[in-house]
Amino acid sequence: MVGALHADWLIPDWPAPAGVRAVFTSRAGGVSAPPFDSMNLGDHVGDLAGRVAENRALLRRATGARTVFLNQVHGARVLELDSDTPDGQHADACVTVQRQVACTVMVADCLPVLLTTADGEVVAAAHAGWRGLAGSRESGGQGVLASVYQSFRALAQAGRAQSAIRVIAWLGPCIGPTAFEVGPEVKAAFEAVLPGAGRLFVESGKNGKYLADLSGLARLRLQALGITQIYGNDGSAPWCTVTHPSRFFSHRRDAGVQGNGFGTTGRMAACIWRE
Repeated sequence: MVGALHADWLIPDWPAPAGVRAVFTSRAGGVSAPPFDSMNLGDHVGDLAGRVAENRALLRRATGARTVFLNQVHGARVLELDSDTPDGQHADACVTVQRQVACTVMVADCLPVLLTTADGEVVAAAHAGWRGLAGSRESGGQGVLASVYQSFRALAQAGRAQSAIRVIAWLGPCIGPTAFEVGPEVKAAFEAVLPGAGRLFVESGKNGKYLADLSGLARLRLQALGITQIYGNDGSAPWCTVTHPSRFFSHRRDAGVQGNGFGTTGRMAACIWRE
């Protein structure tokens, strides 16, 4: 039975086709105790396993879809989902043509990217931290968005001309451009593989570091792939996970509070599925 989506969760405002649904959870609506309060969906952060399982069950009931959770490793592997795909497989993106199977990625500062074809026949989700987004020189600079787009198009092209495929993307909340401080090696990694990336880094004034616009870098990546219909996170303040502690989990914020380089915090999820 399909339940109701929590009022604090984000429903993407984008022109998705009929029959395609998507949601981004907040930290509200679950059963976990502090510091994982309350809708923690991560089973690897120290929360009680029973509470995580109950939160995941709440999400599945609310969406009416089978949400498949990945073991994300900041890479570029893409998993094609079907009705029998188990949780916990190593990948940072997933794609499906199946109905009632939700492509799901977890985040707590990294950027969730949801994709659908304009006809709603294929949907996908990607977990884009800076490493996965930049890719590597060894792979020719192919990051997670390029990888998921290749898999996405391969499924979408079945029986259709490539020119007939139109893709729509939505970017969810992530660490914002006033909070994402990185070293010069991150700027160099993007400049090596993505023309124009340098303008999305500004000097922070501290030890040669920069403030990076993660959602802006994702937009640039998507545009380079030929995707022009991009909605959601525009880098403005309401989308920043770090600066909204009552609504969003943030690995970097909570690491800063604890001072130990690791944030004991929960994970939110971005889901997209075909009804």
